Amino acid sequence: MDVFAMNTISLPPLCFAIVLCTVAPFASAAEPMGQATAPATAPAQHITRAGEQASVYGSADFFTGRARVDPLFPANESANTSGAYVTFEPGARSHWHTHPAGQRLVVTSGEGLTQEWGKPVQRIRPGDVVWCPPGVKHWHGAMPHTAMTHLAMSGSANGKTITWMEKVTDDQYHAHTH
Repeated sequence: MDVFAMNTISLPPLCFAIVLCTVAPFASAAEPMGQATAPATAPAQHITRAGEQASVYGSADFFTGRARVDPLFPANESANTSGAYVTFEPGARSHWHTHPAGQRLVVTSGEGLTQEWGKPVQRIRPGDVVWCPPGVKHWHGAMPHTAMTHLAMSGSANGKTITWMEKVTDDQYHAHTH
């Protein structure tokens, strides 16, 4: 008894064509391990080592309290998004602002606050992801007695990532306790 003959499946021509069309696009991706070659003009991977970029403190023109910005990556011709860790000391917060191409925040530690203009203040905690759509006026910062760090990723439109506005008043900031 031929074991291979027992396991042979006879496919109608249409099924064979569907399988071939499904697999064919991936065939060129299969190269022997260690033998993949990149074109001579291909861009190379770039690693920015931790600590290579200097931290800066946010200007009093844009922040109330102390906020440290640790830049991670700038926007470039391939990815129109820049990123940084921002650490707000207890009670620190940004001024009101908008982003022409939006902003995504990922809270990594501590506990913070954010508010969209005309809406209630909301608490944000580690693991929370905040999407600020383009042009939406908002602010974010730490709780009064707890620091907060978030990863901020902002898109760029016409070379601009942010439009700063007025300070968040103490009454606006403390509205979360009412």
